[in-house]
Amino acid sequence: MAGIYIHIPFCKQACYYCDFHFSTSTKNKVELIQSINKELVIKKNKLKSPIETIYFGGGTPSLLNNEELSSILKTIQQNYDVVENPEITLEANPDDLTDYTVFKKYKKLGINRLSIGVQSFFDTDLTFLNRAHSAKEAIESLREATKYFDNITIDLIYGIPNLSTEKWKENLKIAFDLGVNHISSYALTVEPKTTLHQFIKTKKYPKLDENLALEHFKILVSETKKQGFIHYEVSNFAKPKYASKHNQSYWQGKAYLGIGPSAHSFDGKTRSWNVANNNIYIKKIKEGLLPQETEILTKQDLFNETIMISLRTINGIDLNKIETNFGEKQVQFLVSQAKKHLINQTLILEKNTLKSTKKGVFLIDGIASDLFWV
Repeated sequence: MAGIYIHIPFCKQACYYCDFHFSTSTKNKVELIQSINKELVIKKNKLKSPIETIYFGGGTPSLLNNEELSSILKTIQQNYDVVENPEITLEANPDDLTDYTVFKKYKKLGINRLSIGVQSFFDTDLTFLNRAHSAKEAIESLREATKYFDNITIDLIYGIPNLSTEKWKENLKIAFDLGVNHISSYALTVEPKTTLHQFIKTKKYPKLDENLALEHFKILVSETKKQGFIHYEVSNFAKPKYASKHNQSYWQGKAYLGIGPSAHSFDGKTRSWNVANNNIYIKKIKEGLLPQETEILTKQDLFNETIMISLRTINGIDLNKIETNFGEKQVQFLVSQAKKHLINQTLILEKNTLKSTKKGVFLIDGIASDLFWV
């Protein structure tokens, strides 16, 4: 099975922490949608497996109207082998969901999963992050959304300065009370060239506190477990049967197609990515060209990627698969590199599988880098 990711590079305003590709101007939106449809046609023979998942990400896909979303989905259906009842996810912001008729329209299109960018249920946090919606809009949009969709995930950010542990617990409680079945939660990070980076550099905003983020993460793990969520990936928590099929395909190393400016594709051996510029993207697609760069992944690249994505999940690193794909020497190397983490109890080896422990999960990126083939 394979998936298609469609990047919609438009936002109402720039969140201070975001380093994804987007534009706050929608003047070329019509041309961009046309280009996305044309790119889908150009790439129709790139995937050999049936399409199991379709994911509208961004940016803010909920800025697209019904006709625009419909045109993209029709292009996919007409040019790809799509399974019956694929998982179709749409990322949306609460301020785009205030007209509640939109939920019926989404369902009619075949969209069956919503990813709502809440980030926080407190206005002070939303202002700090420069989000376009209010806490009230977040709560009301979710109350309405759950009448039409049961497969809903929300994003929540922890580690925000001045976000107390009590307020963080309240964020989680509100989500639980609203009946959310999936939570993706990330620590606030400072990316270069973002407004947040500049604000901290000029001391307009305080530095981020890693200890506070760790405390929030521990609460997140504990409280979601109490509510019956499965911590199936470092940043993702789901009730049984509500894990994201699309995101799991990334972590399982399945092939996927990225459509739109800045989108990435992977076929098992090569990775390619489109130019992160709307105008250049549109111009090249009009000329019938793919505005992308391609990298052929070496065995070392594939090994390191397998380590990173596997260790982030509940399934861990299957040493039998490592031996099959990379050889016995790489298994020996991996176990040798893992020794200090086994001793420190940040990793555990059971049933020939290396997994993160509860102690190690917050440190997983650093642990993974220690296991890389360099």
